[in-house]
Amino acid sequence: MRKTIVLEWIKIIFGLLVFAFGVHLTIFANIGLAPWDCLGMGIAKHTPFNYGISMTILAVTIVFIDICLKEKIGFGTIIDALLTGNFVQMFNNINPFSVNNSLVIGIVLMLVGFVFMALGMWIYMSSCQCCGPRDALLVGLGKRMKKIPIGIVEIILWAVVLLIGYLLGGPVGIGTLISTFGAGLVMQLVYSLIRFEPRKLKHKDVITVCKMLRDLG
Repeated sequence: MRKTIVLEWIKIIFGLLVFAFGVHLTIFANIGLAPWDCLGMGIAKHTPFNYGISMTILAVTIVFIDICLKEKIGFGTIIDALLTGNFVQMFNNINPFSVNNSLVIGIVLMLVGFVFMALGMWIYMSSCQCCGPRDALLVGLGKRMKKIPIGIVEIILWAVVLLIGYLLGGPVGIGTLISTFGAGLVMQLVYSLIRFEPRKLKHKDVITVCKMLRDLG
């Protein structure tokens, strides 16, 4: 059982690497960023931190908000918060290509990035150790805005995040629009092809996993 849990952690890390590569492609596309990435870049512009550290600080902050909202926090949530932004920064740093200035290539890069993001999410979510901090935040807000459809709650959240990111100088463009509406569609297409239904997963939170490890020890 201990070996299974460790293998699940390794799966989470690998999945986040794949996901981060997808995010990197959407940044390298250079046609505007998704709301959360826009906010991360905006924070980086006004602090000594790079994008990776800015996103890590943002994600850890969201984890604390999730805890205050009494949402389920798993090791997957924590690992996501600590590693994803830094993985994206690593790919940004080692990318040998010059800045993309083609709109067509940018759109292709962004769509391919969405595919990698969906595959990465599939890999790490299948470990069943809870979702990322931003997903937990959306669920937590949705529970407290019961009269508003969760899709509208998500749009409101993204709008607030995007506005703050834009005011901080984060890149906004046609890619922002594509990300807002296209990422979910690509994810649904990928999950349909691989027959993955994330809502059927039964996640284990940190307390549950720690009890399992204690009982084994």
